[in-house]
Amino acid sequence: MKILQLGKFYPIRGGVEKVMWDLTHGLAEWGIACDMLCATLRHDPIDPDHFNYYRETPEGRVITMGPYARVICVHALTKKAATMISPAMVRWLRKHAPEYDIIHIHHPDPMAALALRLSGYRGRVILHWHSDILSQKVLLRFYHPLQSWLIRRAERIIGTSPVYLRESPDLQKFQDKTICVPIGIDPIIYDAQAALDVRSAFGNRKIIFGLGRLVPYKGFSTLIEAASRLGPEYCVIIGGSGPLYPELKKQIQELHLENKVQLLGYVESWALPILFGACDVFVMSSDRKTEAFGIVQIEAMSCGKPVVATWIPQSGVAWVNKDGESGHNVYPHDPRSLAIAIDRICHDPDTYMRYSANALERYEDMFTSREMIDKIIKIYENKD
Repeated sequence: MKILQLGKFYPIRGGVEKVMWDLTHGLAEWGIACDMLCATLRHDPIDPDHFNYYRETPEGRVITMGPYARVICVHALTKKAATMISPAMVRWLRKHAPEYDIIHIHHPDPMAALALRLSGYRGRVILHWHSDILSQKVLLRFYHPLQSWLIRRAERIIGTSPVYLRESPDLQKFQDKTICVPIGIDPIIYDAQAALDVRSAFGNRKIIFGLGRLVPYKGFSTLIEAASRLGPEYCVIIGGSGPLYPELKKQIQELHLENKVQLLGYVESWALPILFGACDVFVMSSDRKTEAFGIVQIEAMSCGKPVVATWIPQSGVAWVNKDGESGHNVYPHDPRSLAIAIDRICHDPDTYMRYSANALERYEDMFTSREMIDKIIKIYENKD
């Protein structure tokens, strides 16, 4: 069996690319040949962790991940509406598609769907439906016929939560071929002493951690306002960069929260485990269906950290974090409820330990990398 994961970008930044990468790596560890085809701009950097394992070819960059896996990064001309424009992807797939038993395509990615359509591939297609197209309404009008073809072409449609599969308007007529495979990750491992040092740097207060791009749908303005309702024993740290940085900084100043809320900016990969280890509670304050799952939640849960997330209509976020077990879910845009939920988890040690243990147990039961890979292999083998 030889598999191709198709879609999205390199370097690995977003959740879809991470799932593709983890599937490619995980399947290879089981001795299953798996390549990943994605697009990259010529000026995009190579991740330092991959620098000794890649080579430049006329078709693009190739990163070798051991004897069973490669990442093929074909050149893109430009990036428009969060989509790589890459005729090279079409050429590569037309040439190499017959080599694969299964093409596992990740949606949404109009370029990958177009490349598959033009490739003439006649083998098995598995569609991984990470989210609906929500923000690019103009693009969707042009893409919709191709999207409809892709849904019909796929033999199975994988979703990351039962909620998203059930509620997606695009999948209503195709429920008979949908199946839920939650995203799984390896546990976050952190240096305990480094985590203690971070806690000391914040005055050994209760650390509330938020992480993500500083864009509107992440809801960080609600988290900042919630911080004003928390007592002096709390501090809030937000990791991530993005266009809302000046606006959020101004909000912190206007609320006089400089000593309680810190924007960390972009956080290097080596530092993220330490922050997960140092925090008391992880908060996902997102407020739109654009947030379909929230991988950062399960990263926090793998460290035994309770989560406060949001009830987003038609999204899987609140399904990932089970209310009253691994944490609490509150309605978006509600700083008062967010602050109450945080305080409810932290108000006494016994309550906190119960939520902490439940978060870790939920991760181990449902969201490990091995669980995800096992389910994907069963789908490939028609044993699901």
